[in-house]
Amino acid sequence: MATKSKILVVDDEDTICEVLKLNLEMAGYDVDTANSAEAAMKKPLADYDLYIIDVMMGEMNGFDFASKIRATEALKEIPIIICTAKDSEEDLLDGFSRGIDDYVKKPFSIRELVVRIKSVLRRTKGGDTEQVPSSLTCNTLVLDAEKKLCTIDGEEVPLTKKEFEILRLFLQNRGRIFSREEILGKVWEEDVLVIDRTIDVNINRLRKKLKQYGNNIITKLGYGYGFKD
Repeated sequence: MATKSKILVVDDEDTICEVLKLNLEMAGYDVDTANSAEAAMKKPLADYDLYIIDVMMGEMNGFDFASKIRATEALKEIPIIICTAKDSEEDLLDGFSRGIDDYVKKPFSIRELVVRIKSVLRRTKGGDTEQVPSSLTCNTLVLDAEKKLCTIDGEEVPLTKKEFEILRLFLQNRGRIFSREEILGKVWEEDVLVIDRTIDVNINRLRKKLKQYGNNIITKLGYGYGFKD
């Protein structure tokens, strides 16, 4: 089974912690929260793959917490994303001088944050910690992740890049229903404007191309799409 990347969110606002935990878990991450740097320091910090830290907190602000992390041998390689309403050049230079890997300016979209998380993990760990199988199958449907090839009964099915990635997402998570927002965050990683209708169009095209396996892609009204055997 694939191992999820584990993220610690540190923010003194309960609502922000709850929203980030919910949405990042929907995006496929394992998430813990802490309402202060002091509370975060009581957690097993070495167990996490990434920290998301707010700057403006109580006694210890996010930049000081980042400095403390970088000064700890067992933690210094774990990436840090800072969330800040401060975006002056001096503030950002201060943050990067303390070892942060990236930042998002408040208010930010969940999609933007997910893109930055994936980018940081890719840079620092060569990708998310999830181990993706090279070949995914459903009876005679075969998806070769290395060759970027889809076949049915040994014959190639010509898929666009987005159709291929949607199918791979579904086959890796059979039985799970993905919302349009989740599919956007996982397949359309680039920071581009994509509307929900784009997802529907790609799903409809994919169903037609998969012929007898098209019915395996299911629609859960009001929730999204998934794949069942």
